[in-house]
Amino acid sequence: MASKKYLWVIGRRQLQSRESMDYETVKKFIEKTGGPYEFTVDSMPERFIEPMVMQGMKIDHIERGRIVCSFTVPPRLVNSGNTLHGGATAALVDIVGSAVIYTVGAQATSVSVEINVSYLNGASIGEEVEIESKALRVGKALAVVSVDLRSKKTGKLIAQGRHTKYLVLPSKI
Repeated sequence: MASKKYLWVIGRRQLQSRESMDYETVKKFIEKTGGPYEFTVDSMPERFIEPMVMQGMKIDHIERGRIVCSFTVPPRLVNSGNTLHGGATAALVDIVGSAVIYTVGAQATSVSVEINVSYLNGASIGEEVEIESKALRVGKALAVVSVDLRSKKTGKLIAQGRHTKYLVLPSKI
């Protein structure tokens, strides 16, 4: 059987094949110990994700089952290509998607059951992004929402997410 060659891209480093992959490069990319990361990561407060991602967010419109908000992409939320990081995008889908559930009267939410994000275009540092979240269905046990991220300048869809969230059922005690 012929050996298959693979091209792996880690950050901005390309690794040529599975057989000759530099595992130390992969290890260093994943582990991030020591160096400039150690002090900043260890000094972060508990549950820092929401404030870090949502800092600078503004509500533009809110109504039952719909929220429209916007923010300018900050340097802290970009990837190695200087565009909005996929993880930050997924966090926005999670947080803004959860928020819209409250607009239809839910008293509380619980854990995410599923989050799906399709990444369609990049958003650069300084670009204004509009996020529209819609409650598609809010039942007794589950809620399903959609979240679209668009460039305010071009109107292009940056990412589209769907979020299914478990709702806390009221106690019968």
